[in-house]
Amino acid sequence: MKKLAFGVLVCALFFIGCKEKSTETSDTEVNPYSVEVEETESPFFKISLAQWSLHKMVLEDGQDPLGFAGEAKALGFEAVEYVSALYTPHLDSLGVDGLIEAMKAEQEKHGVSCVLIMVDNEGDLADPNEEARDQAVENHKKWVDAAAALGGHSIRVNTFGTNEVKEWQPAVQDGLTKLAQYAATKNINVLIENHGWLSSDAPEVMKAIAAVNMENVGTLPDFGNWCVKRADGAKWGECLEEYPDYYQGIELMMAEAKAVSAKSYKFDTEGNETKLDYARMLQIVKDAGYTGHIGIEYEGDELTEKEGISATMNLLIKAAQTLN
Repeated sequence: MKKLAFGVLVCALFFIGCKEKSTETSDTEVNPYSVEVEETESPFFKISLAQWSLHKMVLEDGQDPLGFAGEAKALGFEAVEYVSALYTPHLDSLGVDGLIEAMKAEQEKHGVSCVLIMVDNEGDLADPNEEARDQAVENHKKWVDAAAALGGHSIRVNTFGTNEVKEWQPAVQDGLTKLAQYAATKNINVLIENHGWLSSDAPEVMKAIAAVNMENVGTLPDFGNWCVKRADGAKWGECLEEYPDYYQGIELMMAEAKAVSAKSYKFDTEGNETKLDYARMLQIVKDAGYTGHIGIEYEGDELTEKEGISATMNLLIKAAQTLN
């Protein structure tokens, strides 16, 4: 794969009407990020970069996650979505207040803003055991504080704990309510993403949110992440069963959406995502009246992380041009 030229990413992000020239490739080489972006009006949404798109740089290459704001800015982004789990070493060494100050300093240095924080590894908000569930609520509070201090509007939570509906519904309603009551004091939303197990069962998610009935509890619909059952009951790994209709799931979750995630895995020679119809997804998002940030979250293996980010950006812009 040829080295990526980032001009199209910056041009597309700021919608300044430039056109990218395709990079040179051999007759057989696939170049899925060479999509031409024609001059157009700004789309109905804003664009942010989810830190998970660059997680391999941190977990495999050993780069400092505090460099994310600078990386995002260099790629042309002005809004970011943090992943809490990537900061565990800094949290241990700096403490909560020290980490928040370090993240805030990097934001200000590079002129980017925080949209939200994706919170992982802080306990299960739908644990049937109330003591464990309450501890998870306590663990999440520091990230509510961080989101508020960094200028974000939300945290994304996980709702693992049980994959049995009859146990999950009362547990998740309790966990969300307790966390959201605290988050409301900081003007922060608590969002469920379709992120596995029953959180990827859209009707059950919407049932839980309706039961909680709090203004700062909502959804973060992700174009991907529809696995409801994995091998050996694991949270991650081999998927045995997916929610059957991604598009219906997105449509249901958009009713309470306060953020949206554009997941991508693999692209064909035309620059289209091979598993997800982006135009169809974006039409659903637009029809719901959503005009906030859509976070780019590349999770594939065939392109480098930066190439995947650019390919996803190009596809978002191209797909947006086809909408009604």
